[in-house]
Amino acid sequence: MRAVLMGAHGDLSNLSVGEITAPTLQNDRQVLVRLKAAALNHLDLWTLAGLPGISIKFPHILGGDGAGVVEQVGSAVTTVKIGDPVLINPGIPCYHCEYCLAGEQSLCLDYRILGEHLPGTLAELVVVPEPNVARFPRPATEGEIPWAQAAAVSLVTLTAWRMLVSRAKLRPGEVVLIWGIGGGVSLAALQIARLIGAFTIVTSGSDEKLARARAMGADATLNHASTDVAKEVRKITDRRGADVVVDNVGEATWEHSLRALGRGGRLVTCGGTSGPSLHTDVRKLFWYQWTIMGSTMGNHAEYAEIVRLFGRGELQPVIDSTVPLERAAEGLRRMQEGKQFGKIVVNI
Repeated sequence: MRAVLMGAHGDLSNLSVGEITAPTLQNDRQVLVRLKAAALNHLDLWTLAGLPGISIKFPHILGGDGAGVVEQVGSAVTTVKIGDPVLINPGIPCYHCEYCLAGEQSLCLDYRILGEHLPGTLAELVVVPEPNVARFPRPATEGEIPWAQAAAVSLVTLTAWRMLVSRAKLRPGEVVLIWGIGGGVSLAALQIARLIGAFTIVTSGSDEKLARARAMGADATLNHASTDVAKEVRKITDRRGADVVVDNVGEATWEHSLRALGRGGRLVTCGGTSGPSLHTDVRKLFWYQWTIMGSTMGNHAEYAEIVRLFGRGELQPVIDSTVPLERAAEGLRRMQEGKQFGKIVVNI
């Protein structure tokens, strides 16, 4: 099968499109999916660069998000059949540890993600466990399925849903600050926050991206390249500060996030694109009674809910652009340079 192959850790020059042996079912509860589209994530760039403590076998296939048609099923599979259009949940747990049995699959002791720990979706075929596929959630013939949206919805929407709904417990009328609008998680967080009924403040270094965010319904927009974000958040909220801050940037924004956070506020993070080392004044942490929490992916109940809302049209991934499999590296470069507004999708 054709796939985007990573020959070694490093930069984009280490990627090529070539032939590799197609995966096959290894047990009776797996599903083989012929992919129609896959979506790129920053995780692909981090995996390419090399992540501490993670060892992979080369050549490695990147890509976490994907959607396609069921090609083959194991003998014990009951929820999907050959020919079904499906979305893929890229988080693969063990399904038998204490966390999995408690329904918290993203806390699994052996949690792995397609494209990071396992061969990914930038390929013609992928094998996943039965619980990691969801049938396309609305009636459609194959020719009518929006494969780009189906491929792009899973990772970022699941991540943002767990951050805002399960972890931060954002409530109607609360103020949420979302850094870096234009990225997939931030755009999903904006949609989810609006669905909840929160007051949304988003940032970007691009006035064009901020204008597009306003068109999507953002209540306030701040250019973090030319504005003191924390000061402006205080001004917008009559000095109260934000109830919730969504920060996946890390080093560059952390102290600004804390300055923007109101008393009893909750800061939730799922990443550190600008670096992993953070400084926090513990005196402010306890005095203002902040809650700081991490979040990664989500559990199967959360995934079922975002798929349901996607099917109803209430959560729709924003698509920046599409490229063919042979030009996947160009898509990754666009994301690396921060030019995208929404998801970059690879047509397979």
